[in-house]
Amino acid sequence: MRYNTLGGTGLIVSEICLGAMTFGGRGFWTAIGELDQAAADRLVARALEAGVNFIDTADVYSEGVSEEITGRAIRASGRPRSEVVVATKAYGRTGEGPNGRGASRGHLADAVKASLKRLGTDHIDLYQIHGFDPLTPVEETVRALDDLVRQGHVRYVGVSNWAAWQIMKALGLAERHGLARFASLQAYYSIAGRDLEREIVPLLSDQKIGLMVWSPLAGGLLSGKFDRDGNGPEGARRLNFDFPPVERDRAFAAIETMRTIGAERGVSVARIALAWLLAQPVVTSVIVGAKTVEQLDDNLAATAVTLSADELSRLDAVSALPREYPGWMLERQGTDRIGDVARR
Repeated sequence: MRYNTLGGTGLIVSEICLGAMTFGGRGFWTAIGELDQAAADRLVARALEAGVNFIDTADVYSEGVSEEITGRAIRASGRPRSEVVVATKAYGRTGEGPNGRGASRGHLADAVKASLKRLGTDHIDLYQIHGFDPLTPVEETVRALDDLVRQGHVRYVGVSNWAAWQIMKALGLAERHGLARFASLQAYYSIAGRDLEREIVPLLSDQKIGLMVWSPLAGGLLSGKFDRDGNGPEGARRLNFDFPPVERDRAFAAIETMRTIGAERGVSVARIALAWLLAQPVVTSVIVGAKTVEQLDDNLAATAVTLSADELSRLDAVSALPREYPGWMLERQGTDRIGDVARR
């Protein structure tokens, strides 16, 4: 297991993060997973044994049950709390009425206390806003998060599923007012969904923001067990919950190339998909959500796969995004400008 600092902070996290969305199975979340406490205990223990020190959940997962199970599983592992980096998120509905969700000061103040209680801990290592709130001013959210850091409830803050301009606005406000700065972005990224590379990846690199990747296998599509018509193994998550959306022709072209590379190496398609992500310089940690120890072990084994320059080139070519303005114009003008240095 390799480790990275989270963005521009001194917090060190494993390159694989265990996702707890499969814990609990209540309400809508039954489509994702229904692991009980005993099953979660086994997964958490195995992940920690393998060197994972990073676990991610959210207050909405299984209506809060995921946080409860996660907290108990960490305690059952016997590991000191200081050795586990616990991340959770707030934004979704956890109460009745218009103030029962969002990123307002009021909701976040209530949400963090509830999450601390469910997790059974006195602090949250990374507290993330789960989505962009179109009703709450960004400055209110940033100030509220800074208060939570100053109060000792959380140690680092981040966001999930924000656009580049929204992240940059928050970073500017934090710098201007001396407030806690976002350490990370949690976002969808996979070889079948590279949209992040257009605007967000350059921002993260420039501003030294860590990237936590959710759904690295595109909801199981990149496991290699599905055909172009969407047929797959019985009970597979993607059959019940066709998410996240992908451009299927490009996705299956990538799967075919990964299947070839996987066969040459004697490893699963899923390991190749994860290895491609782990090879991307912008990626800090890849979140894997497993239902069995065997599935988790296969995902963990991706850390031992180092793709060659040729293999990465083949995968990049087959999964490349269509060219889009202003990207192609920036490339054209920027390349010419960089040439001014080379000609001196």
